[in-house]
Amino acid sequence: MNKNVDRTLLVIIITLVTLGFFIFSSASLGLLAREGAHFSSVAFSQIVFGIIGGGIGMFLTSQIYYRNWRRFAFYIFLGTCLLTLAVFIPGIGFEHGGAHRWLIVAGFSFQPAELLKIGYIIYMATWLSGTQKQVATFKNGVLPFLGITMVVGIILLLQPDTDTFLLMGTAGLAMFVTAGGRWRDVGLMMLSGVVLLALLAFSRPYIMDRITTFLDPTTDPQGSSYQIQQSLISIGSGGFAGRGFGQSIQKFEYLPEPIGDSIFAVFSEEFGFIGSVFLIGLLSFFTFRGYKIASHASDLFGMLLVVGFMTLIVIQAFLNIGAMLSLAPLMGLPLPFVSHGGTALLTTLIAVGIVLNVSKYQKKGL
Repeated sequence: MNKNVDRTLLVIIITLVTLGFFIFSSASLGLLAREGAHFSSVAFSQIVFGIIGGGIGMFLTSQIYYRNWRRFAFYIFLGTCLLTLAVFIPGIGFEHGGAHRWLIVAGFSFQPAELLKIGYIIYMATWLSGTQKQVATFKNGVLPFLGITMVVGIILLLQPDTDTFLLMGTAGLAMFVTAGGRWRDVGLMMLSGVVLLALLAFSRPYIMDRITTFLDPTTDPQGSSYQIQQSLISIGSGGFAGRGFGQSIQKFEYLPEPIGDSIFAVFSEEFGFIGSVFLIGLLSFFTFRGYKIASHASDLFGMLLVVGFMTLIVIQAFLNIGAMLSLAPLMGLPLPFVSHGGTALLTTLIAVGIVLNVSKYQKKGL
């Protein structure tokens, strides 16, 4: 045990946050040409809550001994579940586009589902590390896992927030396998997930539109396929070396959500193939280092925490990039460390702070 955080991972995180800030700064200039956009409030949220608040949160969680989270895991999970349900309370819950995903407190809005991610991972790691070999049984392994995950699923699908539920379910499955779950059970749960997604697609047209657009991006170029069409134009116009920092054209009028899930397209237009490869390489290095820390964790609980948090971040990042390249369905997921979202960046940095603390107590050899 070296009692020092993994410096390599720390440098990667700082690089991603710094690079993300410059990408966000350039992409946010596109808001100036759009009616109803509030550049100052967006910048304030990203800098104060995301970067400054997230930096403080990462420092604090990197100092808290990770095993202490086990003592409060149930209360953290319960609290984040109740907080996420509060989006349905009139007066503090905020509805936008038919979705109840935001709370407004003292004039500031945030998504409590981001905190639910942390609560779910901590509680799942606590339960799985305590079941030991029973995780391979149906009664004491599969059923409790499904029960915990479905509690989260019901809360999120009511909002609705299908994308976040799928992310959390994937992270949960990764933890289940790590804890010794049988691949047969994982396969059956994945099959059940596909059936559930199919049912949701038929009951919620926007999910069907995403699947149709993924299978054929030219289906509705002025409707459901518009974002992916503009994204591909943006990425393609960047060429090999890009137009240059701040020189994106698509972000001003054509590309939907230039500071949100389309931010990778803005980055690719400005920095081209070279910049895109660098960012993807940096995220890949982040992935490799994080999972290596998990493999050297001093106990199963620490390993599960790292696997859960890393899977959440990594899957979201590569699904976002894949969607912009028409290699994955468009899910509306922000790009971690880069896209606008003060709450998202805050919770991401809190999560990697826990990963850094686990790295303090890792076995020698990393």
